[in-house]
Amino acid sequence: MKLKTVTAAALAAATLGLSLAASAQSIGKPEDNIRWRQSAYHTMAWSMGRIKANIDGTYNKDQVIQAANVIQAIANSGLGALFPAGTDSGKGHKETRLKSDFFKDSPKVVEVATAFNKEANEMAKLAATGDAAAVKAQFGKLGASCKGCHDPFRKEE
Repeated sequence: MKLKTVTAAALAAATLGLSLAASAQSIGKPEDNIRWRQSAYHTMAWSMGRIKANIDGTYNKDQVIQAANVIQAIANSGLGALFPAGTDSGKGHKETRLKSDFFKDSPKVVEVATAFNKEANEMAKLAATGDAAAVKAQFGKLGASCKGCHDPFRKEE
């Protein structure tokens, strides 16, 4: 089991590394990249809200699976390509909240992105089991991985 975890973490790190490398060749104007990543994060927030509603209310396995799969898909989409240098200022749908520290601390970016990827994949896996208690516990871990990036790299509104 440890080998699977190590392999998944290595794959996530490699995927992120490719995403970050691709960011130098990102398509679109800076404002396009900001808008696209804002859209991705809004979609993930909506999906997190759907999971939370099911944890707190009547649990619907199918809704949780759908939401978890959306989060997993975005986590594995190469989202790092939407962070080209210079997109720590500017406007997409609204002003970006990305701190310039994001471009100065690559090891931390890799660390938080790898953690998010791992927790998103685990959420999708657990959602498929229908085990509400396991999903609730994983929801906390997934949320903590989001906070792990928000705290150092996102400006307050």
